Amino acid sequence: MLTKENRLRNVQHLAHEIMDEMNFRKEPRQMETLFNVIDNLSRAIGDLVDPIGDYSIDYIEEKVKNAHYLLFQNEKKVQFNS
Repeated sequence: MLTKENRLRNVQHLAHEIMDEMNFRKEPRQMETLFNVIDNLSRAIGDLVDPIGDYSIDYIEEKVKNAHYLLFQNEKKVQFNS
């Protein structure tokens, strides 16, 4: 079982991969895919920045994993070991 810190580190790693893919890829993407990626990431961030600090790591992992999947389209399958 991974600790909360390790799970957040995995989410951070996926977010960095997403950022690199968005910044360095030369080919244009479909706007609908990008809207869905942004939606998933903003939902994850919205949950993470809860002022009370009451966030769901499961929800954050799910949303970042979905964004990663949409962007890479099966190039990499992400598995979290909760």
